[in-house]
Amino acid sequence: MEESTTNPKEYLDIVKRRPWSLILPAATVFCAAVILAFMLPSIYLSEATIFIEAQDVPAEYVASTVTSYVEQRIQAIHQRIMSYTPLLRVINEYGLYPEMRDKYTSEELVEKMRSDTKLKPVSTDIVDRRTGRPGTATIAFVLSYEGRDPQKVQKVNNVLVSLFLEQNIKERVKQVEETSAFLEAEIEKIKTELTAFDGQIAAFKEGHINELPEMIVVNLQSLSNIERHIENVDQQLSSLKEREGYFHSQLASLNPNLENESRVRMEELKLQLVALTKRFSDEYPDVKKTRAELAELKKQLADSNSTAARLPDNPAYITLSAQLASIKAELASVKQQKERLQAEAAEYKRRIAAMPAVESQYNDLISMRKSTQFKYDDLMAKLMEARVAHGLEKEQKGERFTLVEAPRLPEKPYKPNRLAITLIGLVLGLGAGVGTLAFRELTDDAVYSAERLIRATSFPVLAFVPVIATNLDSSQQRLRLLLLIVAAVIALAGGLVFFHFQVMDLNVFWIKLLRRAAI
Repeated sequence: MEESTTNPKEYLDIVKRRPWSLILPAATVFCAAVILAFMLPSIYLSEATIFIEAQDVPAEYVASTVTSYVEQRIQAIHQRIMSYTPLLRVINEYGLYPEMRDKYTSEELVEKMRSDTKLKPVSTDIVDRRTGRPGTATIAFVLSYEGRDPQKVQKVNNVLVSLFLEQNIKERVKQVEETSAFLEAEIEKIKTELTAFDGQIAAFKEGHINELPEMIVVNLQSLSNIERHIENVDQQLSSLKEREGYFHSQLASLNPNLENESRVRMEELKLQLVALTKRFSDEYPDVKKTRAELAELKKQLADSNSTAARLPDNPAYITLSAQLASIKAELASVKQQKERLQAEAAEYKRRIAAMPAVESQYNDLISMRKSTQFKYDDLMAKLMEARVAHGLEKEQKGERFTLVEAPRLPEKPYKPNRLAITLIGLVLGLGAGVGTLAFRELTDDAVYSAERLIRATSFPVLAFVPVIATNLDSSQQRLRLLLLIVAAVIALAGGLVFFHFQVMDLNVFWIKLLRRAAI
């Protein structure tokens, strides 16, 4: 291979020597670019700007239950709108993509519409009031749709905007309603738990009515009173026992029966009667009285001797016995009273001993009940907030999306950029021509100038004889030209086939070309 050419004249000689190697590729690529630029379908774009407005009522007065980030809500709504069913309904309603209906499935049509729909957030720099750190916040977003028919593009984007606004309202109201329903269900559960706790506490109180913490003072006072009462009873028992001993000793010194005394009396009466009869006659009153008393006493003694079972008949003995029996009865009663008081004292001691455990169980129940009541109060407060927030959303006073710039009818296509495609085609054509020319020159080992021969051999050139083309050379040159033309035709045919199946039907392309030519 010869050395690189650096002389501009030699570049011109190369172009003169192989003009078609430059012209054919350059012209082919440029023409293809021009045709592509002017035959690509015009794509129109319709945009709508939706502003994110804050709620009318300050958040410190009415807090919204919709707490997700606005970016998340926008993306969630966008995903719902871009789902299969709503997009297919729009496609069928407005007859979108008629050229694709025979070749593509519904899923592919929907996917095409998704790719033609764009959502772009509009953000601004802010400073967080809580942390003081700079950040960004989404204040609006742009929803756009592109297509070939400007009227349809505007209508479809209007539909998409309406769907977006309606879906936002539905989502917010739904979230508020679901929040309220959830809170109401939780409140009913908590109510059931509170009722159950109230029943448990009531049953516990009923089962431990005297062992509850609030009864500690009563139990201690009652126990103290009982113990004092027991002390009094002990003193009473001691006194009764002393009296019992006294009466026992008194009874021991008395004869329960009067028989011996009667006999002594009878002897006394006999002596008295003898003395009286010596002094007085039998009719004397004292004599009669003494004899009558003596007779009565004898009769009593006779009756007492005839009785099988002897009962005490001594009045003093009987009186003391009655008093002793009374004391014994009182003593038994006092003992029973002491036993009852001791049983009561034991019961109060048991209650006082059981109070710590009962208090612990009772406090556990009260604590659980208070905790449940706190949950109930908290849920009720949240439910009230949710209901107020529900009214806020119903009246659309909360955060909302506002259409500030409706979709406009596009007046001119925003793509393709035909001038840019033409210029790129020109550059690519020149590059293709120069590349083809350079490739052929570099692969050709022939020497076409005396200067290059001198540089290649370092010998002086005596004479320069031009190329004398033979018939074989002419045939080879024609063959090369023919092959180049065939390659260009094949490339053009391949491009047309690709254009027909991937870009536009050639029949439609031809009709559009004729229309443009007529215009």
